[in-house]
Amino acid sequence: MKKDSRNYSIADYLSRVFDKEKRSLAFTAKNKGEIIRWKNTTRRKLKELIGYNKFERCNPTPKINESTDFPDYTRFHMEIKTEPSVLMPFYVLKPKIKKDKYSCVVALHGHGSGGKYSVAGRSDIPEISEAIKQHNYDYGVQFVREGFLVFCPDARGFGERQEKWARNNILNSSCLWINNMAIPLGMTITGMWTWDIHRLIDYIQTREDANKNKIACVGLSGGGLQTLWASALDDRIRCAVISGYMYGYKESLLEMCTNCSCNYVPHLYEYLDMGDIAALIAPRPLLIETGTRDPLNGASGLRNVYSQTSIIRRSYKIMEKEKLFKHDVFEGGHRWHGVEAIPWIKKHLL
Repeated sequence: MKKDSRNYSIADYLSRVFDKEKRSLAFTAKNKGEIIRWKNTTRRKLKELIGYNKFERCNPTPKINESTDFPDYTRFHMEIKTEPSVLMPFYVLKPKIKKDKYSCVVALHGHGSGGKYSVAGRSDIPEISEAIKQHNYDYGVQFVREGFLVFCPDARGFGERQEKWARNNILNSSCLWINNMAIPLGMTITGMWTWDIHRLIDYIQTREDANKNKIACVGLSGGGLQTLWASALDDRIRCAVISGYMYGYKESLLEMCTNCSCNYVPHLYEYLDMGDIAALIAPRPLLIETGTRDPLNGASGLRNVYSQTSIIRRSYKIMEKEKLFKHDVFEGGHRWHGVEAIPWIKKHLL
């Protein structure tokens, strides 16, 4: 049969549909009062879209499973319940520098990390060692060595929380399968991740060694996604670093539609772009890291990134807190930079 040269793709059609959508909750506030009203409305809508209110609170019943000693910190393997039948494993990295109360960093992983293993520096695992080298992925260890109490959780679908279909490779994730199961139930994996982070913060605030008013959230790539949503919806996160995850949805997710399914929330594009979500973090300190050669920036590269950081910058300007937003653009690809991020967190939390 002769191959037909005609193209019946609907990609261009969907791109035009995106352009027609008005983003009905886009950030357009002109004063502080309008920002407060916009925040309240937008947070309610985002929680509805990700199915946040479908999840069930419970006693976390924290449990320490093991501890491993290093010269300058101790690593604890722990777990808590985030829902009555849902367990979340995580590492706690505790400095050996003695303090009554530590400032805390929740260090969130992205894809190709083995979950918490890369962030917590498990270079004893060959695949993890390579991921750390490629993406500078052990930022949890970088922070504990600066004196922070660091929490490195597995997001649902990663590390010890992989679903059975992904378990042939520690670097695999189960985002697609979880989202396929969750969306018809009115849930999303984004909602699950956000919920779990907020429940981890609940637990952190019960610890005697943690300063409950000094909690930061940081993450690369999918960890940037988690940091974005968790920080946008919870003011207890006092400072944030989003690395490799700030760009316009059209170029980086609609047109790059082979991106991981965890990025896709039903109906989201009808309401907001990524910069609008980040504007919910203002006026808390926020740093964005962007590699100039990061392919996820989209077809127009930094222009697609700046389209979103301009929204964020405007929100901080209206709140008269312009110095609390910073954009670190570095020469490089899709990786954790850390050069500005670590001093940023130290400045605002220590």
